[in-house]
Amino acid sequence: MKIFLFLTFSLLIHFGNAQSHFDLKVRVTNLDNNRGVVQLGLYNTATKFPKVGKTYKMVRLKLEGSQLVYTFKDIPIGRYALAIYHDVNDNRTCDTNFFGVPTEAYAFSNNVRPRFSAPSFQSCSFLLDGQREVKIKMVY
Repeated sequence: MKIFLFLTFSLLIHFGNAQSHFDLKVRVTNLDNNRGVVQLGLYNTATKFPKVGKTYKMVRLKLEGSQLVYTFKDIPIGRYALAIYHDVNDNRTCDTNFFGVPTEAYAFSNNVRPRFSAPSFQSCSFLLDGQREVKIKMVY
């Protein structure tokens, strides 16, 4: 009887954990050229968003057209936000002008369009509680 209970409990834990991680597909559109790379930063903490080097996961991808699709695999259930930029000159920096306004294309999840400062995690965040696709349009 103890073995049966142990096996049942083990199976419940196994199947419960199997459903706690999901894939997040990110579709980025409105890319105007194939130069450089696009950097996708996935954040899971409000205090780190959208600070460079503080991402939960980050990937840099070469372009092959006017849109880009990437899937973050096996992400735990939670709240996330994305910050993206098109690093045209591949210098690992989102270049800005004298006033701090980006001179390279950028975007945030929920297609938030900030005016005078970086947006908040709350305004850009979304709940990942199943397989999900997020569509984001670049801003120039």
